[in-house]
Amino acid sequence: MPMRRTALALALVAAAVAAHAAPRGMTATDLVSFDRVSAPTLSPDGKRVVFTLREADLDANKAAIALWLTDIDGKTAPRRLTASGSSANSAQFSPDGRALFFLSSRSGSMQVWRLDLSGGEAQQVTHYALDVGGFKLAPDGKSIAFSLEVFTDCADLGCTSKRLEEASAKRSSGVLYDSLFVRHWDTWMDGRRSQLFVSALDATHRAAAAPVRVSRGIEGDVPSKPFGDAGEYAWAPDGKSLVFSARVAGKGEPWSTNFDLYRSDVAGSAAPQNLTEDNPAWDTAPTFSADGRTLYYTAMKRPGFEADRYAIMAKTLATGATREIAPQWDRSAGALTLSHDGRTLYTAADDMGEHPLFAIDIASGEATRVVGGGAIEGFDVGRDIVVFARSTLTAPANLFRAQSGGSQETPLATFNNARLAEVRFGEYEQFEFAGANGDTVHGYVVKPWNYSAGNTYPVAFIIHGGPQGSMGNSFHYRWNPQSYAGAGYAAVFIDFHGSTGYGQAFTDAISGDWGGKPLEDLQKGWAAALAKYDFLDGDRACALGASYGGYMINWIAGNWNDPWKCLVNHDGVFDTRSMGYVTEELWFTEWENGGTPYEQPANYEKWNPVNHVAKWRVPMLVVQGEKDYRVPVDQGLSTFTALQRRGIESQLLYFPDENHWVLRPQNSVHWHATVIGWLDRHTKVGE
Repeated sequence: MPMRRTALALALVAAAVAAHAAPRGMTATDLVSFDRVSAPTLSPDGKRVVFTLREADLDANKAAIALWLTDIDGKTAPRRLTASGSSANSAQFSPDGRALFFLSSRSGSMQVWRLDLSGGEAQQVTHYALDVGGFKLAPDGKSIAFSLEVFTDCADLGCTSKRLEEASAKRSSGVLYDSLFVRHWDTWMDGRRSQLFVSALDATHRAAAAPVRVSRGIEGDVPSKPFGDAGEYAWAPDGKSLVFSARVAGKGEPWSTNFDLYRSDVAGSAAPQNLTEDNPAWDTAPTFSADGRTLYYTAMKRPGFEADRYAIMAKTLATGATREIAPQWDRSAGALTLSHDGRTLYTAADDMGEHPLFAIDIASGEATRVVGGGAIEGFDVGRDIVVFARSTLTAPANLFRAQSGGSQETPLATFNNARLAEVRFGEYEQFEFAGANGDTVHGYVVKPWNYSAGNTYPVAFIIHGGPQGSMGNSFHYRWNPQSYAGAGYAAVFIDFHGSTGYGQAFTDAISGDWGGKPLEDLQKGWAAALAKYDFLDGDRACALGASYGGYMINWIAGNWNDPWKCLVNHDGVFDTRSMGYVTEELWFTEWENGGTPYEQPANYEKWNPVNHVAKWRVPMLVVQGEKDYRVPVDQGLSTFTALQRRGIESQLLYFPDENHWVLRPQNSVHWHATVIGWLDRHTKVGE
């Protein structure tokens, strides 16, 4: 039987088996095994879209990312472009659409590769001893901009390689620092910076051995660390220069959010020009108009505040004149994509418990929701269409297309269908209530997968982190409400004051008030949920949270512990004063508390959980990652020590290889089993 027919037959058998399988709730194994669609990119002619698919190998305890391609008409099934065994990402079409450039680790390090879409094997474009961090093709496809981590005082790449070899050969392990950052997110710093380079491509599409460093003289990271990407730099349409975002703050870098946009010519013959020196806050996401005369970008207005609203800006490069687009749109813009006619900017932003795609009319500033119904996790824009990856509370992300105005929505991929055949998700509903100051606050409730009218169910009350974040209609791979619904729990979560997507004033309301209005919202939201949904068993409920949510668990333990049978604190702040000295991004604690711990000691103590340990009584599970430098390990150990010393039932789940998140598949399964087991112990006794 031909291979395609065999595959079809096997698929039909699998579908038939799944159709007769007993329905069940989602498990942690399901969660980590789902394929994850992201990063859709349209071909220049708009007829095809390439995207990434993350596939987990639970047995090997790792995941790999592959590139897939499909036609935009949805008439053909997606096909895999890159082989398993190594990861590939960051795909970009050549200007003529005949080839695909991408990052891959197949050579042993992360390099740029080129695949001729007419056939043949991929060819390596860059051959550097250092990993390529990201890249962008020039508009004509004849050059490439990319980032490498180098020692900035080195004249060439060989110097960086030699220093790394010498450091590895040293018999002493000591490292001497004279300024912060000494560590960031989950990495101790070794003195290297991410820098931006440009290389011409020869006739065989091979990059030069000695690229030009166009960010020379910038003592900062391009792109930024730890989560910056190629969206932080852009080619000018004529290919003669680039604009990139960078923070140059010297010893004050850990308490500065002053990112500026710099312009550099591709020859690197002059120092980069600062285009946004007049704004002491965050400028990023540069996007050129087609004629190169206007630079669009996003900008915050308040220095030191990482959760300020990103406004959309337009700068006339010839004169330097700048104006804000859509100043009345009270949302914080994400990455920008310009429409083909140059009249519209597309961006995704948090909005009322979802993360929709918006179209912003450049002339009028009018913002129109194009695609909603969940969380847009990546998108691209063609002449008259948009392609996007979207997830919901009941569906992992999949690939869709729609007309540019959002009509005629069509699925382009159906990954995970076999895995989902027997899984039943809990139904969800958004609700609202009067919270602190009488303001309208929103929350969600998710029913257990096996909900039956007239029954009551134990509750997982989940508190999101950030704190300037949102928990709503999306499919999360760590804090997913369906994990609890699948175990027979109802889930409730509240977007308290400080959450994003409800206007900047609502987001601002948490700063300096961590234990005030947010706690009041949680209390009133819990009461509102109990009053509205009779299937919630308020006598069998546990509260859970991570990061700021973990802080709130510690705060609740001493200030609102009556409703809870148990608590779960993942990487949560225990001592706000200590946190002000031990976390790596100091701008966060200093903004939230109005200064440093020695300048504003009363502010740090006002909402400090450590001052209320004497009132703790509820059993608590503490989870902590060793490589978490945002909320470091001492915070988790201190929490567990306080619980044990108080004689309160408690456990510590410690991951020596995880950071602020739990990322490894087997660790995630272990995490979920421990957390659900903790909830079961305290809420299902006597069932």
